[in-house]
Amino acid sequence: MSRLVTLFTGQWADLPLEKLAPLAHKMGYDGLELACWGDHFDVEKAVSSKTYLRDRWAMLLDHGLTCVAISNHLNGQAVCDRIDDRHREVVAPDVWGDGDPEGVRKRAAKKMITTAKAARAFYDARPKNDSVGRTYSAKFPAVVNGFTGSPIWHSIYAFPPTSQAYWEKGYAEFAKRWLPILDAFEKVDVNFALEVHPTEIAFDIVSASRAIDAVKGHRRFGFNYDPSHLGYQGVDYVKFIRTFASRIYHAHIKDAWWGHGDGTAGVFGGHTDFGDPRRYWDFRSPGHGDINFEEVIVALNDVGYRGPLSVEWEDSRMDRVHGGTEAAAFVRKIDFPSSTVAFDAAFANK
Repeated sequence: MSRLVTLFTGQWADLPLEKLAPLAHKMGYDGLELACWGDHFDVEKAVSSKTYLRDRWAMLLDHGLTCVAISNHLNGQAVCDRIDDRHREVVAPDVWGDGDPEGVRKRAAKKMITTAKAARAFYDARPKNDSVGRTYSAKFPAVVNGFTGSPIWHSIYAFPPTSQAYWEKGYAEFAKRWLPILDAFEKVDVNFALEVHPTEIAFDIVSASRAIDAVKGHRRFGFNYDPSHLGYQGVDYVKFIRTFASRIYHAHIKDAWWGHGDGTAGVFGGHTDFGDPRRYWDFRSPGHGDINFEEVIVALNDVGYRGPLSVEWEDSRMDRVHGGTEAAAFVRKIDFPSSTVAFDAAFANK
């Protein structure tokens, strides 16, 4: 069976699911990676209402779609972040509460535990006629993608002089806040997949290894692989797959280009907006950037990843329906199954 081609709904949250579902089918997707914002997936309703779960599935199946992952990046970001006014714009209102930073972090952690329970309830409620989704669920545990936040990202450039002891305290805080969440994921047989990303506790291969060590190799902690966040940093995004082969729980197909600005805004962006022509790097629709997806697919095949390829579509220069449609076709073109025989087997003597 070829991999599912899905669409991450986070960048489409301005559209209600009843409008996005038929559009996604029309654009050529097999399913949706449902974001836990907008009206796409409400974790509180998912753990309290079987009717809600039934209605979500009915809406998907009515348009020929399935779902094998949900995502709660926004609330996860607040679990161990340095909270400021920006978080109020992205976290759930009940997570923000009165805005007290420690209160926000604790409520965000509680929301992520609820998200694990919601994922379990959602996948268990999958209708029998969703044969494709059920096949995938039989091979892969339920997955929640997201962010972790970081108490030390602000110190990424080591001045004032920053010691390893300072950074180690940050990893210890990450572990203290996330281990109870990961234990809750374990109880309901759900994996958490961090999208390795600047502003997170893990943003490259070295920091990802350090994050795994911090949570003592907890088996529920893995990665939502996304090469776009690695390439422009100069990180070997193919090596990432091979380094963390057993912890690639989900994969985003997202492109970026770098080295295309006018030399006035570097890799840190110069406080410019996405789409600004001065930027050194920017996100692009799949196939229009500098990511070598041939090498990505080969590496995913080599490590045995058989999960979905989920398009996270971001491109400030392109109409998103045009881009989303083109991206679905692009992913089907670049994906190919692994060989089941040695190429020279035909030469063997019988």
